[in-house]
Amino acid sequence: MSQVNSSQEPLVSVIIPTYDRPEYLKQAINSAVKQTYRNIEIIVSDNCSPISPQKIVESFGDSRIQCSSQLSNVGMFVNQMDTFKKAQGKYVASLHDDDMWNEDFLEKLVPALEKNPDIILAFCDQYIIDKHGKIDHIGTEENSTAYKRTILKKGVHQPFIEIAVIDKSVPIAAACVIRKEFVDWEKIPQEVDGMWDLYLAYLCSRSGHGAYYYPEKLTRYRAHEQTDTNLSGSLDAKANLSGSLDAHTKAKIRKGRAEIFCYEQFMKDEKLKKYKLYFKQKWLESHTTLAIGLLRSEQTTEARPYLLRALSEQKFNFRTIAALILSFIPRPITNQLLGVAAK
Repeated sequence: MSQVNSSQEPLVSVIIPTYDRPEYLKQAINSAVKQTYRNIEIIVSDNCSPISPQKIVESFGDSRIQCSSQLSNVGMFVNQMDTFKKAQGKYVASLHDDDMWNEDFLEKLVPALEKNPDIILAFCDQYIIDKHGKIDHIGTEENSTAYKRTILKKGVHQPFIEIAVIDKSVPIAAACVIRKEFVDWEKIPQEVDGMWDLYLAYLCSRSGHGAYYYPEKLTRYRAHEQTDTNLSGSLDAKANLSGSLDAHTKAKIRKGRAEIFCYEQFMKDEKLKKYKLYFKQKWLESHTTLAIGLLRSEQTTEARPYLLRALSEQKFNFRTIAALILSFIPRPITNQLLGVAAK
């Protein structure tokens, strides 16, 4: 595909927060550098990795890339928001350090934003790839179907609150271009943590502006054992090593707390009142998620109130009942049932 004259293109800021994934980072940067849309800046923000990615950045010899490092590990959320705030472009696009874009990702999404000045974001569908970069075709179709992108019509959707926060069709973190000036970046509270992408989708959807959907798969989301989604796991997720258990437990607790906060905010929003019952159910499910994380970390007393609230305010839920029963079982047996006993 031919490249557009970059002098006529608005600047797009590509933000890449990273931590200790040098090989994946190299692939992510490479996919940004090779964009057929040329007028970009690439902002790499390292969250104090053991080895600085500076040499990786320098190896590209591309003046469009800038790299900075946090003085200490500030957490995923702060590092992510720092990159957004450093962006100088008219548009911003998040690219996680383990994901990749097709070469024409920006070329196909930016024109929709330029043509429609009231659109706040443009997004596309995505492939799911494994840790080696191979496309998981079954996983891809399951993902697209689960987030209803297979039935979403191409073009402008306005309003798009249901698409953003109910169907969760908008992959903010890796397959979306956002009009920077329409977002108040200071309104994203730190409590949203790893759910920052859902919260940002929420802010964009309640703004009154529209969203544009391009139904082609233009990005590649890498599903592997170190993603927060996989680390947060499920009730029967297994980890054989103490270090792995610690990561799974922390991810589960982070996810639970972040979801509780987000759904509480959504329930309070008058613009979203028609979805209040849905958010209430998700809020209660988040209580169980947090409680399971607390049980794994042997914080049984702290876990029970979350389980009791979830059980008292929703219909029969096996996951919640199972977790509550486990909270009264002796620890060695609980460890085995949670699938986290060291072998």
